[in-house]
Amino acid sequence: MATQEPSPPSSMESNKPGFPKKILGNQLEDKHLCNCCHNILRRPFQAQCGHRFCSYCFNRTVSNGPQKCSACIKEDIFEDPTSILKQGCAFPDNAVRREVENLSAVCINESCSWKGSIKDYELNHEGKCEFMIIPCPSCKERIRFNEQERHNERECPERTLNCKYCKEPFHFKNIKAHDEICPKYPMICEGCAKKKIPREKYVDHIKFCSKFRTPCRFHVVGCDMSVEKEKIHDHERAFAYEHLNLLLHYIMGMKLQLHSEKTKVVELGRRCTELEVKSGTFENVVCVLNREVERFATTMEASNRQHKLDQDKIEALSNKVRQLERTVGLKDLTVAEMEGRLREMSATTFDGVFVWRISDFAKKRQDAIAGRAPAMFSPAFYTSKYGYKMCLRIYLNGDGTGRGSHLSLFFVVMRGLSDALLKWPFNQKVTLMLLDQSNREHIIDAFRPDVTSSSFQRPVSEMNIASGCPLFCPLSKLDAKNSYIRDDTIFIKAIVDLTGL
Repeated sequence: MATQEPSPPSSMESNKPGFPKKILGNQLEDKHLCNCCHNILRRPFQAQCGHRFCSYCFNRTVSNGPQKCSACIKEDIFEDPTSILKQGCAFPDNAVRREVENLSAVCINESCSWKGSIKDYELNHEGKCEFMIIPCPSCKERIRFNEQERHNERECPERTLNCKYCKEPFHFKNIKAHDEICPKYPMICEGCAKKKIPREKYVDHIKFCSKFRTPCRFHVVGCDMSVEKEKIHDHERAFAYEHLNLLLHYIMGMKLQLHSEKTKVVELGRRCTELEVKSGTFENVVCVLNREVERFATTMEASNRQHKLDQDKIEALSNKVRQLERTVGLKDLTVAEMEGRLREMSATTFDGVFVWRISDFAKKRQDAIAGRAPAMFSPAFYTSKYGYKMCLRIYLNGDGTGRGSHLSLFFVVMRGLSDALLKWPFNQKVTLMLLDQSNREHIIDAFRPDVTSSSFQRPVSEMNIASGCPLFCPLSKLDAKNSYIRDDTIFIKAIVDLTGL
């Protein structure tokens, strides 16, 4: 019975990345570092490639699906599928966890003298240090953990206070603004000098305060004196002449202003008469314009109807053009497919001998080195018209044991239409050649099929597993001056022995 592979704990169990490097009291070693956050490992997990990660970092890395191990890539040891990180491919490294937890640690906060192990740091000190710098939740100023209470009560500009008069809460920075609107704020009467009058009662007080100075009733005509309420009548008696004189000047000014207004009224009446005459003229013009507009509207309506008909015709023609374009596109695809089949048929042989021309060799090899197109398949060829169907598969940067050092060449048995008439397993000798274009020294390798291998049984899918020569030709032969590559082209030849067919 298969055992279930362990997975890293969920983020609820370990929701922090590694410990900061500064807490380490002794020398830092690379094996203690997470390959993701590059801090000291917290609950380490080891991936199948051998690299270690914090549980939190591993979960975060694979949360969006399998990922390539960045450490393997950096060290140039990437190997598929070993270097692919995914859920279920990492295991708790308890030996390294115990080793890390027993390392000496110190607190990184200034003025804190705490010392202990990393395990003690995580359980009893991390996030609890009195000297830890934290942001004030209100004003965002950075303060020490043990100074929170004093800051909140005495220093924070965003702290809340209660007004000592009305008891309403407000922010400390708004104390002046609150004093200006507080209904209980103590006011001083400017007349009787009475103190501690609540603002909400101040207006009622000055209404009845006999000492409060108020403007003279004749201030509207020019008297600019302010008098205590209890002395207002004495002021009016004492300045009766001045008040009458001010009132006379005010009335005379009003009379002059009234005469000026009458002149303006007469002028406005005259202009109204002129406007009435112009208005009559404009009404006649408007009637003529209305008739023209109605005539234009009729013409426009007819034009719109014709435009709609034209648009409908255009739409119908556009649909027909789109339909024709689709038809032409389908025909182009059919022609392209037929051309591909013709090219394949023109390259197909039916005598067991096949020569494969590979042009643009330099570019295709670079694509193989970069991993964009590591392998290429040849067109199919046959031992006879109704014989075995086969093709070649080439790795221009090598495959398996030949990767990066050799050109690898393989033979592939394909599913054919006449397989039911043929002898299985396939047992014909195969000769593979890289042709010397000067006809001096071809590179040749030959093999007889292993009849027990699935590569040579009757195909049940499009093609069997390739079999052949991973070390067919050293790449060094192709990098040096040679006669195998001419005009950026090589030729591969395959010969299938037809004996017994």
